[in-house]
Amino acid sequence: MKNTVVSVFSWIISLWAAKVFLFSLPYKFSSHPDTQHIFGTIGEWLKGFLGDSFGDFFSHFGAYVIGTAELITSLVLLAPAAFWVLTKMKLVQNKPYRELLHCVGGLMAAGIMAGAVFFHLVSPLGIEVLHQGKSDNGSLFYAALSILILGLVLFITNLISYRSVAGQ
Repeated sequence: MKNTVVSVFSWIISLWAAKVFLFSLPYKFSSHPDTQHIFGTIGEWLKGFLGDSFGDFFSHFGAYVIGTAELITSLVLLAPAAFWVLTKMKLVQNKPYRELLHCVGGLMAAGIMAGAVFFHLVSPLGIEVLHQGKSDNGSLFYAALSILILGLVLFITNLISYRSVAGQ
């Protein structure tokens, strides 16, 4: 019963994080004006600490780098479902443990969102992103914070669960 609860809980968190990450990709990969504003604001702020070159790089390419990391994280979080299908189709015999993939994916998600939360809190971006007279009412910050916390929970619960199922 405990394994079932952890599994369902893990899937809920994984689906939430993957949804947030995957739904943001069109904005990050299409140079949407809101994305340009966010990464441009952070890039300008970074120039004061890490120099013009790094700040310019982050302004122009940060969305692609972060978007790629979010895409990879989503694939790791959703991989257990793909492996389950491949196993049922008898295309794969030995699949990785769901607990291990969700453990790694949770840590990846928390790491990405730790950066987002950090920049919302310490850069001029702020908790509430204002662009062209419109506010996001803090929705980006709160989504990042939720995934940071839930990613850590996903990591810890699945690490414990993996150790018990893998016999370590």
